[in-house]
Amino acid sequence: MQKLRTVFFQHFIVLLLGCFVCASASSLADSTAPAGQPIVYKLEIRDTIQPISAGRLEDAIDKANRDHAAALLVELDTPGGLLDSTRQMVGAILASRVPILIYVAPAGARAASAGFFLLEAADVAAMAPGTNTGAAHPVLESGTPDETMKQKMENDAAAFLRSYVSRRGRNVQLAESAVRESKSFSADEALDQKLIDVIAPNEAQLLAALDGKIIKRLNEDQGGSSVTLHLRDAQIIAINSTVREQVLGRLANPNLALLLLVGGALLIYLEFNIPGTIVPGALGTVMVLLAIFSLDLLPIRHTAVLLMLAAAVLMMLELKFPSHGILALGGIACLAFGTLTLVDAPIPEMAVQPTIAISLCIAFGVITFVLLRLAIRARRNKALTGPAALVGSAGTAMEPLWSKETVPVGRILVQGEIWQATTSVPIPENANVRVTGFHGDILEVQLEPEGHAAH
Repeated sequence: MQKLRTVFFQHFIVLLLGCFVCASASSLADSTAPAGQPIVYKLEIRDTIQPISAGRLEDAIDKANRDHAAALLVELDTPGGLLDSTRQMVGAILASRVPILIYVAPAGARAASAGFFLLEAADVAAMAPGTNTGAAHPVLESGTPDETMKQKMENDAAAFLRSYVSRRGRNVQLAESAVRESKSFSADEALDQKLIDVIAPNEAQLLAALDGKIIKRLNEDQGGSSVTLHLRDAQIIAINSTVREQVLGRLANPNLALLLLVGGALLIYLEFNIPGTIVPGALGTVMVLLAIFSLDLLPIRHTAVLLMLAAAVLMMLELKFPSHGILALGGIACLAFGTLTLVDAPIPEMAVQPTIAISLCIAFGVITFVLLRLAIRARRNKALTGPAALVGSAGTAMEPLWSKETVPVGRILVQGEIWQATTSVPIPENANVRVTGFHGDILEVQLEPEGHAAH
């Protein structure tokens, strides 16, 4: 046995070493290129701009800087997103030692709102034919602003854009119009009016067109210096999303966050109604925690959170103090308003879809109504135990019963149990009887008419 165990561990170690060697070789094959061939890392951002996409861009820039890549190519297709995440991403682009090429592609893609800020921040701004950009007017995350607040927001966003567009040598006035007037531009319009540097139908032609191009760096190490791009025959290495990034990206979906939150709350609510089931309560707790983590990535209205907390409190009060559904209806109303206004999104793509919010509230309301009916019925049907539960039941006399009032005069078998009984009329042995009342633990019975069998 010891020898067999030793052989097993030897083979196991060899297998692990083999896997390590294969993984290392694969990694080297993906991240190295022939001597003299430049490397261009490629990152695809096809989602809203939020903390997860900001983290992905920062990681990609760090990797490109560590590996001394010739450039980082960011293929962009976004409807926009959060201004805080946009500022974080623009800062990372401007501070990068490696040139950043932002390419709006493929045909039909867009770099709207926050995407326009990213496009203009790049060392090279490029678009594919059939794409568009612009519409970068800021949207306040807490509702409709007054005129003063609107001007402050516009001025702040416009100043932020001017701070680097002018240094890139692009059309500052036109770029600012995308902020103040929400103007949008096709690829051809953006190129003609010097908002971008090049139009290319694909990556290969883009790199070929940029080979030998002189760009002006803005980071601290190279600030003000000119750098020539050497991208001919460059090897493009894709930076794929990690499992963690994919999971976090899914959790940043407001509709999924709402499904997790309401679904988890419903399972916890079921646990309170049916104590001891354990599984709904445990699963519901996990779902609610995931929803809280997901909502932490999104802009949330505090009033909506208070409404949802009020909904939970009203549901719990309905269980404690029966109000014939009034408290539950109030809770459902709070839940509806809370879910519809939960995510304070600057763009429609980051908002909770009304159909999903309303559907969840309707489902929650129906289930709550069913549970309340069951609870009310249970309250009306008082639980009976002992002799009271046997009144009306049929049984069999185990011995002759003699007439006597409250003194036991014989035994009967009823519902599989033996009880002492009294009777007002004599009852023979093995006769069918019916329980009509009780005195303490003594049952009152009468003779069952013929044809009615005890059961």
